[in-house]
Amino acid sequence: MTSMRGSGADTPGPLIDIIAGARPNFMKIAPIIRAIEASGSALRFRLVHTGQHYDARMSGEFFTQLGIPAPDVNLDVGSGTQAEQTAGIMVGYEKLLREQRSDVCLVVGDVTSTMACAIVAQKMEVKVAHVEGGIRSGDWTMPEEINRLVTDSITNYFFTTSDVANENLTRSGVSDDRIFFVGNTMIDTLLANMDRLTPPPFWGELGLASGEYFVATLHRPANVDGIGRLQPLLRAIAEGCRNMPVVFPVHPRTAKTLREMPGLPPSIKLVEPQPYLEFNYLVKNAKAVITDSGGITEETTVMGIPCLTLRNSTERPETVTLGTNMLIGTDPSALGPALDVLFAGNWKVGTIPQFWDGRTGERIVQQLQVLLR
Repeated sequence: MTSMRGSGADTPGPLIDIIAGARPNFMKIAPIIRAIEASGSALRFRLVHTGQHYDARMSGEFFTQLGIPAPDVNLDVGSGTQAEQTAGIMVGYEKLLREQRSDVCLVVGDVTSTMACAIVAQKMEVKVAHVEGGIRSGDWTMPEEINRLVTDSITNYFFTTSDVANENLTRSGVSDDRIFFVGNTMIDTLLANMDRLTPPPFWGELGLASGEYFVATLHRPANVDGIGRLQPLLRAIAEGCRNMPVVFPVHPRTAKTLREMPGLPPSIKLVEPQPYLEFNYLVKNAKAVITDSGGITEETTVMGIPCLTLRNSTERPETVTLGTNMLIGTDPSALGPALDVLFAGNWKVGTIPQFWDGRTGERIVQQLQVLLR
């Protein structure tokens, strides 16, 4: 039997499995765990790490920096294809539920672990709550979009980040009494750690200064799978950034292609994937961010940092309509004109979406207390 934790209430209450498997999950679960522990309710939680991200830099350091407790269970799924990881997670989580059934399986975001555990939970007649339910890119070539569609099709309770997500769910037939507009837990974590952000060790070595460099992150297959895709993008980034330093934390997927490339523009500074506090220090002090990530666009919106997204669609449209993000597509030739706008000082001034206020974790836990009475 696995250990369980909660707020310390005298009478044991409902058990919530909190699923974390990959780097984007960790900053999303931290506020929920803190809110349960501070709630004074009888809610208990069991933190399940699937092991989808299994090295310290992609996983362990986040737990340490964000004050997340050690997992109660680690399924240790490790590396493999998406199908292999999905199967391993499902087998491991099914075994856990057979040993001790929970009352709710709470999944976050859109990674493989989210979909796999949601499927197992429903087959074991455990209700599923999806934090970040309802977001859609409309791009079925993205594995994350398939994960979202499958997860939301079998979710009981949806905790949403935006009105757009609410509308997506309503259009798909979800009743209003299952949709809870609570905000963005990733922003809870960002706001809670703003005064703890710290420069990475290479800050001085690279001669970085606030507002005098860019940050780039690339990992989508459309951008990084093959030299013919990645090399023109990096050349366009270097040229468009006018040879200012571009700090480029390298995703493992991107590293495979970079090893085959003959050379890089000298202004592109390759670094290892960064821990949470160091990475967001880089973002907060950058002139702008160039990315194909979704989550980073939320953080740049809250920090007021210009963001250029190398994708044709986004599951976070509020970062474009309200925030500092601009979708420019995957054509390298679009980078130069967009960066010209930035250098001219004409980048748009964003606003912060509703409920991105640092209290989303509390709202989720308050609603769980009601649902699990």
